[in-house]
Amino acid sequence: MRPVLLAVGRRSLPHLLEATLIPAALFYVSMLVLGVGAAMVIVLGWTFGAVFRRLLFGQRIPGVLLLATIGLTVRTIVGVLSGSAFMYFVQPVATTVVLAGVFLGSVLIGKPLIARLASDFCPMDEAIGLRPPVAQLFSGLTLLWAGIHLLNAATTFGLLVSLPLGAFVAIKTGASLAITFAGILFTISWAIRIARRENLVFCPIR
Repeated sequence: MRPVLLAVGRRSLPHLLEATLIPAALFYVSMLVLGVGAAMVIVLGWTFGAVFRRLLFGQRIPGVLLLATIGLTVRTIVGVLSGSAFMYFVQPVATTVVLAGVFLGSVLIGKPLIARLASDFCPMDEAIGLRPPVAQLFSGLTLLWAGIHLLNAATTFGLLVSLPLGAFVAIKTGASLAITFAGILFTISWAIRIARRENLVFCPIR
């Protein structure tokens, strides 16, 4: 399992840094130096810059970055118009719940969202995704990530209403990443079992 984790880590870590860790660090520093309003705009500018850079060079936009951009756009509009840091951070809770619904809905219509996001973390031939065990894996993982989104939403809201803003920004990022990485580990373990059963070469190291 270790080689797979290393391979997936090399492919996924840059996306996670770009879409989550760097924006969180930018917000925290900008909030301390320039204030909450400026921090909102700076983080949104970073995210749009990452998208436009890919468009400029004809590169694929990772699903993780696309979801982060949509979420940040909505929360920044809400935060700036309301002038409330609480609204800026509580809005993603609602967005996360909605995303959980999107994950669930994608399974119901037979197009599990994980099938779309999988290529961000592991290159895969399209024909592999059509195999019944792999298709079932995608559906199961999509349901799993719906649950992870709901857990993240509940954790974020609990921290937001119980901690000062500075402590919330720092602790929320760590808690969210812990939940997310636990989900990633479970996802990889499940995918490896299916790959071995199907005699697939999973995430070859390049």
